[in-house]
Amino acid sequence: MTMNAQAIINSIEAEFLKEDLPTIHVGDTIKVGVKIVEGGKERIQPYEGTVIAKRNGGISETITVRKIFQGVGVERVFLLHSPRVASIKVLRRGKVRRAKLYYLRDRVGKATRIKQRFDRAL
Repeated sequence: MTMNAQAIINSIEAEFLKEDLPTIHVGDTIKVGVKIVEGGKERIQPYEGTVIAKRNGGISETITVRKIFQGVGVERVFLLHSPRVASIKVLRRGKVRRAKLYYLRDRVGKATRIKQRFDRAL
């Protein structure tokens, strides 16, 4: 039995895919629990922000989360199926009409707000 290369890759990747992920859309406000190892200790650090981009693609699926910290915009890209991502919780659904919200980078203060969407469950 011979499998083509892509089928072999997919079967190996399938073992590492997480099934318990919530449905995440661009514009949502989420809280990501990130595992951090300091010294010999491991802790989970929460990172809360708005999803401004999402890349699909099996095991390499990523989201870009943006937040303002002490007046400076901070963006982090998370691999959704990474073991470093301990948990993802959707706090608020956002109503947007774009696939990528890169325009938020140029906005300051209240201009970065996104309307809430009520027709999708959390």
